[in-house]
Amino acid sequence: MAPSSRTLTRPWLLLAPTLTAYLFLLVIPVAFVVVYSLWLGSATGLATQEWTLQNWKELLGDPFYWAILWQTLRIAIVSTLVCAIVGYPVAYFLVRSQIRNKTFLIILLLLPFWISYIIRTLSWINILGAKGVLNTTLMALGLVNEPMQMLYNEASVILGLVHYLLPFMILNIYVALDGVDRNVEDSAATLGAPPWRVFMEVTLPLSLPGLAAGGLLCFVLGAGTYVTPMILGGPQNAMFAQLIYDTIIVLLDWPMGATLSIMLLVLLTGIVLIYNRYIGLGQIYRSLAA
Repeated sequence: MAPSSRTLTRPWLLLAPTLTAYLFLLVIPVAFVVVYSLWLGSATGLATQEWTLQNWKELLGDPFYWAILWQTLRIAIVSTLVCAIVGYPVAYFLVRSQIRNKTFLIILLLLPFWISYIIRTLSWINILGAKGVLNTTLMALGLVNEPMQMLYNEASVILGLVHYLLPFMILNIYVALDGVDRNVEDSAATLGAPPWRVFMEVTLPLSLPGLAAGGLLCFVLGAGTYVTPMILGGPQNAMFAQLIYDTIIVLLDWPMGATLSIMLLVLLTGIVLIYNRYIGLGQIYRSLAA
């Protein structure tokens, strides 16, 4: 028996609000950005509506943009690795601890999200600055004779990104570890495996999807941010999103800024698609819903 037209249209009616929001909030804006990338900027900041590939030729042919793009990927990768190294033990402790108020620890983990990201980033100036807490303490203890230069370098940018991204990594690993069947670990221990081998051959492999999901979130968010390198980095530590901001806001070159935006969007989308092809996005959905 052939399904009725009402049965066929009902799913689309249910999806209509989501598809409408997707169309107006994502598809159409991105289409406008693509169109802008095919125009040329002017000295007045107004785009000349002439179809051209000049912006794309300049982007793909100028080594400067590729150097900034590589620096962006490198800083995002390093920040993600640091988040994984620091975040895994924290998530493991949260899952395996016998503390009654474990929910309170989760709330403490989410507490940074209640504070503005910009304020959290600016706070590092009061810690790492020439007159910050760290330099003041070192000089008071007599360990240094003059303030150390801890700001406006790549290390401070990575530190700021880790501060921003670490909760995302911990939450994803926490969800994965919380879903590991303890009976499997107990079975491995019963068969004579020492604790370190149980962890390396049972616990760690079963938690890898959460680690990978946290890595994807941290990498994408880190590569797409411009606040942290703008506040904590120097001119030599510029990232691609910061370059987009300067091109649009400072230089008023909207077409070139649109071209750079599409380039970054295509790159990050490609990374997400590769991740989804080999690992899947289900772990991210579960961690966000937890």
